[in-house]
Amino acid sequence: MRHCDTTRLNPAELPTAADSLLTALGDAPSAHGRMQMAYACGCADDSVDVVYVLSQGPGLPYKVWRVRPEHHTLPSLANKLPLLGWYEREMMDLYGLRFEGHPEPHPLVLHEGMPREPAPLLKPFDPQAAALDFSPQPPTVPQVLGPDIQRLPFGPVRADIVESAQFLFFYIGEGILHYHPRLFYKHRAMEARFQGQSLRSGAVLAERVSGIDSVAHALAYAQAVEGAMGWRAPARARYLRVILAELERLYNHLHYLGHLSKTTTLKVGEAEGHLLEERVKQINGKLTGSRFLRGLITPGGLRRDLDIAGLDKALDAISDDIARYLDRLESTRSYLDRLMTTGVLARQVAFDQGATGPIERASDLDRDLRRDHPYANYEKVRFAVPVETVGDAYARSRVRMEEIRESLAIIRQTIGRTKPGEVLRFDVMEDADLRGEGLGWVEATRGGLLYAVHLSEDRTLLQRVKIKEPSFSNWRVFPFTVEDSNMMDYAINEASFGLSIAGADR
Repeated sequence: MRHCDTTRLNPAELPTAADSLLTALGDAPSAHGRMQMAYACGCADDSVDVVYVLSQGPGLPYKVWRVRPEHHTLPSLANKLPLLGWYEREMMDLYGLRFEGHPEPHPLVLHEGMPREPAPLLKPFDPQAAALDFSPQPPTVPQVLGPDIQRLPFGPVRADIVESAQFLFFYIGEGILHYHPRLFYKHRAMEARFQGQSLRSGAVLAERVSGIDSVAHALAYAQAVEGAMGWRAPARARYLRVILAELERLYNHLHYLGHLSKTTTLKVGEAEGHLLEERVKQINGKLTGSRFLRGLITPGGLRRDLDIAGLDKALDAISDDIARYLDRLESTRSYLDRLMTTGVLARQVAFDQGATGPIERASDLDRDLRRDHPYANYEKVRFAVPVETVGDAYARSRVRMEEIRESLAIIRQTIGRTKPGEVLRFDVMEDADLRGEGLGWVEATRGGLLYAVHLSEDRTLLQRVKIKEPSFSNWRVFPFTVEDSNMMDYAINEASFGLSIAGADR
C-alpha cells in the first residue's frame, strides 16, 4: 500500500506483534505509535484479508499488517489494543469473521435481532437486496442491579434536529452508573457503495459520507487515490485544498461553540456562534458556489479553479467579530462553571481507546496530521497545535477556540503563497503502487480521518474503500467520560465532544 510499510503476518503471529507494539510504546506512550484501524478486504481468489493500519510517529510512513484469517477466524487484539474492539465487532457483523477471545462479542452495526448470516458485505454489495429482516430485541448490556437504580432508554427518535441514536442510562438520583450508546440505526453501507465506482465519482460519494466534513472526506479520498496512482496534484491545487479545509474547520468550530453555549443555557452565545457560522458559510458560497464547499476536490487536484482575490478582505470583515465572541465566552462565568471539571477524559484512556482530534489534544496527546504527516501544502505554512492537559469539557472547547485563530492565520498565509497555475493534472509524478492501493489522511474538524483505497486490476474502478472516521473513534471514547458523572451535565458533555452520528454510521 502506497505510503506504508507492509508486513504479511499469519494469525498466530498477531498477538506477538501486538505485544511488541505495546513494549515499544512503554509505560507512558506519546501521542504516536498507535494502532489506527483494522478492516476486511476481499481478495482476487474470493478470500478475505484483514488489514491493520498503525502510525509509527511524525514523518514516518504508516505501518500495515496483512493477515489471512484461518476458517474466517483470527485472535482478538481488543484486550491488548482496546480501540480495535469496535473494528473487530464491525467485521464480525458485516463480513462474518470471528475474533476469538473478544471481550464484547456483541452486535455493533447489526443490532440484536438482525440476522448475521449470510454476512451482508462478504459478497459484492447489492443495494436492492440490502434490506434485512429485523425483529427488535433489547441491547446486550451488563447487569446493573439495585433497588434504587433507574433505567432510562432515550431515543432513537429525539427532540430537535439531532440524529438517530438510543442512549441507555442506569442511574441513581442524578448519578450515572452505566451508559450505553446504541448507534447505527441509519447505517448506509457507504464503504460498500464505493465498489465499482470510477475514481472521479468516488470523490462525489466521499463528500456525502458526512456532509459537515465534505472537504475532509473528499481530500482524504483523493489523496489515497493519488497515492495508489502515483499522481501529485499541482501546487496551486494543493494550496487551494488547504484553504478549503480550513474554511470547513472554521464554520464547524463556530457551530460547535454555538451548540455548546446552547447546552449551558447561554442563549446569546448560541445565537452569535451560529450567526458567525452562517457568515463563514456565506463566504464559502461566494467563493465556491457551495456553502459546504462541495464539488471541487477530485483525484488529481480540483475540478475547477477558484478566484481567491477577495477572500482576505472577506475574512477581515469577520475576524474581529470572531475574536470578540471568543473573548466573551472566556469571560462568562456561568458558561465556564458548567464546562470546568465536566466529562474528564484521562490521557491514558484517550490513548488506549483511540481518541482523536480536539478530544485527544484536550487530554494532553499532542498529535495533528497537518503537522506530523503533512499533506496538501501544510508543510509550507506555520501554525501552532493547541494542546490542553485537563481533558474536561472546558479543555475541549479551548482547543477548538485556539484552532479557530490558527485556521484564520493559515488561510491568510496560504492566500499569500498561492500562485497562478493549473489545478488538475493526471500525470504520473511518482511510482504507482504495484497493488493499486493507497492511503490518504486528513486532520478533519473532529480528528484524524483515513481513507484506504484498493483499485481494480486496470486501475479504473474502486474495488474496496475503507474509512476511518473520527466520530467512529470518539464515540467509542465518549462513554468513559459519562459513567460516574451526572444527568445534569450529560448534554454539555456530549456537546463538548462535537460528535457526528452520521460519521459513525457511515
